[in-house]
Amino acid sequence: MAGSTTRPTTHPVRVRAVDWDHPDAETLRAEMAAEIGPRYAHLDFAGLGGDPHAVDTETVHRTFVAYGAAEPAGHAALRWNDGELELKRMFVRLSYRGSGAATALLRAAEDAVRVAGLPRMVLQTGHLQPDAVRFYERSGYQRIPLFAPYHLLPKSNCFARNLG
Repeated sequence: MAGSTTRPTTHPVRVRAVDWDHPDAETLRAEMAAEIGPRYAHLDFAGLGGDPHAVDTETVHRTFVAYGAAEPAGHAALRWNDGELELKRMFVRLSYRGSGAATALLRAAEDAVRVAGLPRMVLQTGHLQPDAVRFYERSGYQRIPLFAPYHLLPKSNCFARNLG
């Protein structure tokens, strides 16, 4: 319908830790790739030795799925990157944007970083994701210098938040 907007669902959101290969996590990552992938389709990672965004499952520390009612609403994961935990694949379905799902996922990830005894969480988001940049800035994240492997992508946005 022309001029309509999607309203966030009103179901309370709860976050569960799941395995990386949990079916809901895989579905949400596929939806994220379908939404975000076309924005970056023009980039050629071949000269970089592969996609710097790829996640080696051996480095995954924890994976989270947010649920609203009984359906998956969003996804986030933490992976080890040079001794720090990095937020990866943060995504919320359109129907849950504005519902608090993103904040709930971010807080679950931050809590896991604290439990791991680390002082901060790091993340990277692309230059064609201004909503994500605003969300992280509103959530207390500060820009930091590009870190590996994103130093190969000079337009990247890297952030950290001290959790102490």
